[in-house]
Amino acid sequence: MGDTDDKVKSEALQIIAQHSHNLPALVVFDLDYTLWPFYCEYEEDDMPYLYPQALPILHALKQNGISMAVASRSPTSDVAKSFLQTLGISSFFVTQEIFSSWTHKTEHFQRIHATTGVPFTSMLFFDDEDRNIHAVSKMGVTSILVGNGVNLGALRQGLSEFARKSASSSRRV
Repeated sequence: MGDTDDKVKSEALQIIAQHSHNLPALVVFDLDYTLWPFYCEYEEDDMPYLYPQALPILHALKQNGISMAVASRSPTSDVAKSFLQTLGISSFFVTQEIFSSWTHKTEHFQRIHATTGVPFTSMLFFDDEDRNIHAVSKMGVTSILVGNGVNLGALRQGLSEFARKSASSSRRV
């Protein structure tokens, strides 16, 4: 990682530390226009790349022992998995639910829950599509809409919202 990546990772670690009393058990990422700035369509000489702040954020989450998963409605799951391998981040994710679907990711989250045992209310989700955010939020998952990829602002917003929701639900018990 370069200097810029180190600075982003350091800031991400600080953001995570600020919420250390109330962190999600699982952070779930969409792929297209969330971790990387393109749709997953394979061209022979394609070299995949991530949004500038995505990799250091993934490293910071991993360093803090926070599990991560992928939920992508990609019709080209083989290409997506290949890109994750090429980028060297495939092993970061405890599960990868990458398949075409009409369910706005609810099926993806059912599978993630079945695989990990993590309750929906203990998950944080990042996606670039409002319809996915809306559907998954109804399941109890803290869901954050990203405008141009996962970045420090999205991480800060996600962890703050997750902590706020967790605090209010624990007060209701």
